[in-house]
Amino acid sequence: MPRPQCPPIAADVIAEIGDKIVLIERRNFPPGWAIPGGFVDFGETVEHAAVREAREEISLGVELRALLGVYSRPDRDPRGQTITVVYVARASGAPRAADDAKAVVLCDPRHPPAPLAFDHAEILADYVRFLERGEYPAPWRR
Repeated sequence: MPRPQCPPIAADVIAEIGDKIVLIERRNFPPGWAIPGGFVDFGETVEHAAVREAREEISLGVELRALLGVYSRPDRDPRGQTITVVYVARASGAPRAADDAKAVVLCDPRHPPAPLAFDHAEILADYVRFLERGEYPAPWRR
């Protein structure tokens, strides 16, 4: 049986430091500010990819604390269809931009810098609802 052709899977991490989160300014297309993350490598779990990408892009170790959601709308990534799994994680220390990140910022998730890349404005709105009301995003909206 031939291997199925599937969209790539990514893992993103909303890294919390106190009441702020870490966002990166993307070095590559598409431009804008984004939640740190990247593609899952063959042979690794999505959770491992999330932790690895945080270390590579913001130079911090993170402790995953919740799965916010899976975002799979086919038009969410202008480079082509991509599915992302978004985690909420605790971090400490001073983030530093590395790898695909041109810059990093600690910000209030209610007032992120603009423009945001991909569908990250929607993801951050879901995260704020999660913080304020303990509600997870409705899966049919993603």
